[in-house]
Amino acid sequence: MSRFPRALLATATAGATAFALAACGTDDDDSSGASGDCEGTGLTMGSILPQTGSLAFLGPPQFAGADLAIEEINEAGGVLGECVEIIHEDSGDTQTDIASQSADSLIAQDVQAIIGSASSGVSLQFIDKLYEEGIVQVSPANTSPEFTTYERGDYYFRTAPSDVLQGRVLADQVIADGHEQVAILALQDSYGTGLADSVEQNVTEFGGEVVMKEIYDPNATEFSAEVSQLAEADADAVVLITFNEITSLGPELVEANLSPQDLGWYFVDGNLSNYGDDFPKGMLEGTKGTLPGADPAALESRVLEIDPDLEDFSYAAESYDATLLVALAAVAGDAYDSDTIRDNMVAVSRDGTECTSYSECVDLLADGEDIDYNGASGPVEFSEVGDVTAATIGIYEYQADNTYENIDYNFQTLE
Repeated sequence: MSRFPRALLATATAGATAFALAACGTDDDDSSGASGDCEGTGLTMGSILPQTGSLAFLGPPQFAGADLAIEEINEAGGVLGECVEIIHEDSGDTQTDIASQSADSLIAQDVQAIIGSASSGVSLQFIDKLYEEGIVQVSPANTSPEFTTYERGDYYFRTAPSDVLQGRVLADQVIADGHEQVAILALQDSYGTGLADSVEQNVTEFGGEVVMKEIYDPNATEFSAEVSQLAEADADAVVLITFNEITSLGPELVEANLSPQDLGWYFVDGNLSNYGDDFPKGMLEGTKGTLPGADPAALESRVLEIDPDLEDFSYAAESYDATLLVALAAVAGDAYDSDTIRDNMVAVSRDGTECTSYSECVDLLADGEDIDYNGASGPVEFSEVGDVTAATIGIYEYQADNTYENIDYNFQTLE
């Protein structure tokens, strides 16, 4: 990747609500086995994650994952002996300018790295701004294939896999379930259209036929035209690539006799959530969906200590890994400026001695070893353009209470 100097800090500060975490450890709290000594604040990260908007349900687990990582980093002595701080800002969604304002706020506060955003479309609102300022960005949930070849992506990394992989796994599941005539309904943004294209390509390659592919306006409040089109498409399954608008679209499909019991429904990471009483009991039963990430069980109890109210854990592990990797890159480079972090992100993720915790990895670095951080979300080996080169995609199925359970995991590598 080419190198560019960091520009002068912006002076405008947005009015978005923010809060900071700098949970410095002590010698009495040494669960990681490290000294627990850190003084002052050295490395400052920011986050731009959804507190509001159509992906607000994904915010709490990602905030918790980042905060857990900060807590563990500081308990293990921080970065280069100094405590790490994270400043949280809201990303909103693509219908607002909140994320851009949040980026301005964090730039003005001299952060060295930003965790976020969850939405691919939202990240595209501020990725150029961070590129111009020379600030590292690590998204825990961006999956649009657009970022792989993004021209101004020198400071951009992501711990979630490209939808090239999720589309492959989802299409394989649809065909394995015996469906041959597949419809796709997808929101119009870089995430929705990219994943829709991947699903279409793979369904066709696996022997199915895409009988309908409709890209809808994410601002829509009713979907009668799309529902009518699906009713006439003679599909035996529908892939629903949506965000929170599924809460409106879903009941309209049921009313038109297009429920999961009438044809197969398939969700994706943008709408896979435990809906519970948000829908009538049994409405989603049998619906399947995909979500990037390994088995979250090992991390669940730890993030619940950060946020006991968590019900969904989507991308908590990816947010945790993104935060730890930034800190490890600073340690490996012996400095916490943005360029040093960027220059060491790939190196700490691959081709060294494997380690799975911050304290273990830091000890190896102190001994002069190269490290290969294997994270809570999987191996997290970055390519030279900041993509993870392999990932686990979970497959889930909804039960009668409108919550989902894992039924399988599928490990995929980029070819």
